[in-house]
Amino acid sequence: MVSAQDLKGIELFAGLTDGMLDKLAPLVQERSFDDREMIYETGKAAEQFYSLKRGKVLLETELAPAVIIALGSIKQGYSFGWSALRPPASYATYAVCAEPSDVYMVPGDKFLGLLDGDHTMGYLVMQKAARILENRLERRSAQFLKVITKHPEIGELLGL
Repeated sequence: MVSAQDLKGIELFAGLTDGMLDKLAPLVQERSFDDREMIYETGKAAEQFYSLKRGKVLLETELAPAVIIALGSIKQGYSFGWSALRPPASYATYAVCAEPSDVYMVPGDKFLGLLDGDHTMGYLVMQKAARILENRLERRSAQFLKVITKHPEIGELLGL
């Protein structure tokens, strides 16, 4: 069973009180995945929200048959599978382990129910989520602009 102490290592839950973590812990399960094992696939119903305890997870998408690109990597202590927090939704990417990984999983509906029942906890989690997702968006935007700058032919293809 996952303890409140275990959850303190997850960035999204930093700042939550011990009492809040005690409410969350019973909802969380831990699962181990092997190298290159798929956690979820694009288009599948987004039912679980994930946090990486140990290892490395890649978020990938298929541009064309046999052309798969990594959109980003999830480091230890960070979360993914955000689509589970806006039901009904499906995952927008693949999540695949880049090495053996241990992952915390919480059903998105139960997590949202907990946050709805404890508005202070909900506010703290969503405030942290907004910061994390803003940073991710800024990094991806910078990466995109860097690619366009180094490869102007891509910008021309996109009509930029």
